[in-house]
Amino acid sequence: MIHDRLLLDRNIGAGACLAKLHRRTEAAQGRTLDSGGAGVDDVEKKETDMASPEQLALMMGLDIPDFDQMGYYGADYGTMKPFHRVGSLLFLSGHVAQIGAEITHKGRLGKDVTTEEGYLAARQTGINVLGGIKQAVGSLDRVKSIVRTLNFVVCTPEYEEVHKVSSGLSDLFVEVFGRERGLGGRATIGVMALANGVCFETWATVEIEGD
Repeated sequence: MIHDRLLLDRNIGAGACLAKLHRRTEAAQGRTLDSGGAGVDDVEKKETDMASPEQLALMMGLDIPDFDQMGYYGADYGTMKPFHRVGSLLFLSGHVAQIGAEITHKGRLGKDVTTEEGYLAARQTGINVLGGIKQAVGSLDRVKSIVRTLNFVVCTPEYEEVHKVSSGLSDLFVEVFGRERGLGGRATIGVMALANGVCFETWATVEIEGD
């Protein structure tokens, strides 16, 4: 299985990456994977259905950052804490498409970043959100639901596919948490600029089980 970090390598080709990722999301949502309607292998699907979010993330090969060890990168963007919790609600600070100190996708949608590349930027942002959840509560298994995400896409005034970019984030959450828990509310706004030239940022709210 292709490692998600490798999916950000532009030498692989955004189109081929997206095809693989869409098939994963379709499997998570219980849809068939080919025109013949054969679907996923029954045994593999049963194992996937029984797996916890932590197990699924491992099976998918997601390179989830350990912010306890490396520190939340948002501190480099200004004075903030990585998360705030009120009861069962977890409010994460902003996350972007970044691996370590490296921004994976810079630029502007509609100019020098394609929709496919924007989708992959949103997906990498989602992987970082998973790291933020683990930093806050220790395990992805404690997620009861993704409440909502507010997404920002740097784009030209004429660009009208910001919703397709944000699906890179939403699709990942459905793959990891399933449709019931992983599909939350969402809004996406086109903006002129974000810090350090990133093309995508999200602000996520998550419902957590237990104390």
